[in-house]
Amino acid sequence: MNYTKLFLSVVALSQVSLSAFPALKDKEIMYKTPEPLNPPTYICYKAPSKITIDGKLSKSEWDAIPWTSDFVDIEGDKQPLPYLQTRAKMTYDQDGMYFAVLMEEPHVWATIKEHDAVIYHDNDFEIFLNPSGDTHNYLEYEINAYGTDWDLFLNKPYRDPGNIVLNNWEFAGMKKAVYVDGTLNNPKDKDKSWSVEVFIPWKSIYQVMRGKEKPQDGDQLRINFSRVQWPTKIENNKYVKVPKQGQDKIAEYNWVWAPTGVINIHLPEYWGYVQLSNKLAGKGEDVFKANPDEEYKWILRQLYYRQQEYKSVNGEYASKVSTLKPEEVCKPEVAKRIKLYTTPGYYELTLSAPNKLWHIRHDGLVW
Repeated sequence: MNYTKLFLSVVALSQVSLSAFPALKDKEIMYKTPEPLNPPTYICYKAPSKITIDGKLSKSEWDAIPWTSDFVDIEGDKQPLPYLQTRAKMTYDQDGMYFAVLMEEPHVWATIKEHDAVIYHDNDFEIFLNPSGDTHNYLEYEINAYGTDWDLFLNKPYRDPGNIVLNNWEFAGMKKAVYVDGTLNNPKDKDKSWSVEVFIPWKSIYQVMRGKEKPQDGDQLRINFSRVQWPTKIENNKYVKVPKQGQDKIAEYNWVWAPTGVINIHLPEYWGYVQLSNKLAGKGEDVFKANPDEEYKWILRQLYYRQQEYKSVNGEYASKVSTLKPEEVCKPEVAKRIKLYTTPGYYELTLSAPNKLWHIRHDGLVW
């Protein structure tokens, strides 16, 4: 056999085959319009008195502490406002943070009694904490009306490569309680609400930040809350899940403090800003101080989104900043300070700010 002719024939055939299809690499992409940075904010004042964790938002303990804004649908303005009110409060002392939520509910029910089970299969309340603000190494806590809870640690959001979820992780020193204004699991009557109080020690909150042990006045944490609400009907004296109004499939409502725009709470860059104040609740007010560095982080985050879009089309990350069209995301003079470094399957974007050089990686870590 003439192997030289065979080899040349294979090469020629491969060239014809490749030329028959347009190359995807560097295919023009119409990127999504950049989003404004607009999470809700909250001033967290010191507790004016000792708080007993009993699930009741007693006036002497909580009245001086402000409410968050009412929860909205996780998709924001794309969906109607929730038909039941939910709002929360936060305060702190030298030992840790206190969280309280009040949820309107005409029928309070729960089924799950096993710790660290998937609590959101019931109606539940959830807390998400990212004290570092880097969108990695964050904490999640869920609780139902029984008081059954689930605490977990996530090194990265589910969207990012290398995500690990530690279900057996525990909030050391955490306290919690539930109060039902009505009767639990009784379809025959009408309830008013259920409320939750949670205390989390600083040592648990800050264990994800090396060298950080105690809060300081003005510190900001990224926090979000979620209420999972399953539509139900009463059938044979039991609560039965049913589809949402106008839909065929059974699915839960996700009502949150800080909407993410999609049905995914694990987007820490959209969570609210909670600013700690050394003032006692009810003894004066502070003003939220926006950190200008957050705008630089948000610019890098928009380029991270664009890298995801580019890879979905081209099969690899863009290797040039210009391909990501940063001038659509920020002012031209800022875009000139953006640098992009790549290896196969990896990239890092940097942006020089007045006080710091900011970075974001292919797995979403911003620092």
